Amino acid sequence: MRVRWLLLLIVTWSGQLWAGPDIQSWQTSKGARVLYVSAPELPMVDLRIVFDAGSARDVTPGVAYLTNALLEEGAGEWDADQIAERLDSVGSEMGASSHRDMAMVSIRSLTEKRALTTTIDTLAEVVGSPRFDGADLERNRKAVLVSLNHNEQSPGTVAKKAFMKALFREHPYATEVEGTKESMAGITRQQVIAHYQRYYVASNAVIAIVGAVNRLEAERLAERVTHRLEAGERAAELPMVSTLEAATKLAIPFPSSQSHILMGQPGIYRGDPDYFVLYVGNHILGGSGLVSLLSEEVREKRGLSYSVYSYFSPMRRNGPFLIGAQTQNAKAQEALDVMKQTLARFIEAGPSEEELTAAKQNITGGFPLRIASNSKILEYLAMLGFYDLPLDYLERFVDNINSVSREQVREAFQRRIQPENLITVVVGNGQKPAQSN
Repeated sequence: MRVRWLLLLIVTWSGQLWAGPDIQSWQTSKGARVLYVSAPELPMVDLRIVFDAGSARDVTPGVAYLTNALLEEGAGEWDADQIAERLDSVGSEMGASSHRDMAMVSIRSLTEKRALTTTIDTLAEVVGSPRFDGADLERNRKAVLVSLNHNEQSPGTVAKKAFMKALFREHPYATEVEGTKESMAGITRQQVIAHYQRYYVASNAVIAIVGAVNRLEAERLAERVTHRLEAGERAAELPMVSTLEAATKLAIPFPSSQSHILMGQPGIYRGDPDYFVLYVGNHILGGSGLVSLLSEEVREKRGLSYSVYSYFSPMRRNGPFLIGAQTQNAKAQEALDVMKQTLARFIEAGPSEEELTAAKQNITGGFPLRIASNSKILEYLAMLGFYDLPLDYLERFVDNINSVSREQVREAFQRRIQPENLITVVVGNGQKPAQSN
């Protein structure tokens, strides 16, 4: 972990700009987009390759997740143990993950020649020549089924799945990342291979590189990790997320002492023109922990919940705007009423000048720590590249936050949030929430 960018900061409470990392971008010979930041202080390099290959691309729910999980299980001439041994021998790390929008593989390596060569060659095989052996597929299938069974015992997970299904309905985002027990049981090797061949191609990939390599070396790394990939084509555009036409209320019985409450609606997408205004507004509403309005009303004044929160989760298409809390079963309706009332008041009146100032100071004051290491910068690079955001996004972040006004927050929440059409999910002891306005 480093704090080198902290030395470059000239952020003050009055909102001055600061010099962000110098982000360079280009395309590989096969069409993968690359974003690169030089970080010469430590002899390390972080690299992530991101594919538009998440669960939104599933034909059968769970195929994308299983495909990504199998990449490290065998590639080229190596099985999972040999891949792990190669990386361990040079002190490198590799990880893979799959989400609704994206699937990715990341590495961290020393820049010493043998270590970096071994790591990059291994990554190139993992993403370019996976084996998808039948035995590996069955072992991972069983692991996912165990995870799905475990999720059924978690009221929070039950609530989140029900919320996302009600939110996205027929949209591809409604597909659970891990699929279902039924879909996972039926996935074939041929389906995994077909998903890989369609989406794990260079034109459908973004590469983020941060570390002690120069531009020429970064170009070579990007070419190396994609040289076994087909050029292919980008994934098709996803459909838009439909707005909600009416309120939906789901009460799901669950043998727990606490009720899990979620309510929300479709929110915003990455690059949304309202992003910064809604981000600041939500920080005041429920995104700032114990000092938020929701926490003040639900926790501090009434003691209904230890934790209450809200957030926007922007995706390629509109992701969820969600408000959540846990409370005693007997207090679920009261907590829900207070959450709705607090949201309604905020939409109607917006924030006070004092609340807005405090939110801006909190966001901009904490922003340097969010890019104070190579790994954190890598996260941002991957996000910027995948969602095609401006390269000066980090440099302009503080200015964009500080330019938000009270009226902008009020107007954006009134235009984008429809409290009469919220999805409400309560998972608890079976007590259905009474009808409330």
